[in-house]
Amino acid sequence: MAQIPKVRLRGGLEICRILNGLWQVSGAHGKIDPHQAVQALEAYVNAGLTSFDMADIYGPAEEIYGSFYKQLLATKGHEAVKGIQGLTKWVPQPGPMTRKVVEYAIDLSLQRMQVSHLDCLQFHWWDYSDKRYLDALGHLSDLQTEGKINELSLTNFDTEHVVEITNKGIQISSIQLQYSVVDRRPMVKMTEVCEALGIKLLTYGTLGGGFISEKYLGAKEPKNEDELYTSSLKMYKKAIDTWGGWDLFQELLQVLYSVAKSHNCTIANVATKYILDMPAVAGVIIGCRMGIPGAEHIQENLKSFDVHLTTEDTEMIESVLKKSSDLMQLIGDCGDEYRLK
Repeated sequence: MAQIPKVRLRGGLEICRILNGLWQVSGAHGKIDPHQAVQALEAYVNAGLTSFDMADIYGPAEEIYGSFYKQLLATKGHEAVKGIQGLTKWVPQPGPMTRKVVEYAIDLSLQRMQVSHLDCLQFHWWDYSDKRYLDALGHLSDLQTEGKINELSLTNFDTEHVVEITNKGIQISSIQLQYSVVDRRPMVKMTEVCEALGIKLLTYGTLGGGFISEKYLGAKEPKNEDELYTSSLKMYKKAIDTWGGWDLFQELLQVLYSVAKSHNCTIANVATKYILDMPAVAGVIIGCRMGIPGAEHIQENLKSFDVHLTTEDTEMIESVLKKSSDLMQLIGDCGDEYRLK
């Protein structure tokens, strides 16, 4: 097993700096065979990529992880399962957030994942005007004290509400948010606050759903359903359009390709390491196309750790980025894209 760089969160959980994202089993990226998906997880663990990110709303993701956990426990024992990390999310619809409601949701994730406690629970809330997210977080904090949750974290909250929550005395370990060479909104406000509070950033969208790769270098702009065939491609194409459009994106890909050639790596490696090098970033989440032959990119992803971007590399990349639109102004702070009316 390769030695993968790791980082320790507030409560002591050690996670890999590249995490395996399981959102692609949700059904929005094509049909997944759950049995094949369970077997596919072993390849990631064998490569040293032992941290998995999922959610209660990602279709069978928690069940797939739970089946793998049970299989690993049966075949390799307790030490083996102690070496993997399952980070999940709770994404409730706004409503009463009583102790009973909150604990039921956590117990359901525990049951699906077949674990005695959640390594990390990342909480999302859709509507800031409904302040019951503070009730939910209060109960989650109690469940953390009682041992059902190790790390209590957030996903897609903005800076203002991260400060509000921590001011209530709730200890937050990390926040998951979108962060890439295209979407650098976390640099504006979130990073400084998180560094001050000891909160780590876990990033997604770092490869733009696959757009930030050689596959799209020099490619005709995709516009129709056949070309934007997954929910990620649709979402990140919209982000590219808002950021600066296809022509500017091509200019960025060309620069990333030039940097990649100088380091004997791929565009994805450069884009990943660019974000891993950012302050407060603990890890980058890269989606797994589990059970699809040739789609794992495990060895390619590992090469990101060997990339050492120079000042000149960064200046080349940022010479293109400064031509882009201000996403803070157009979209808002981190996570605001999920709350637009």
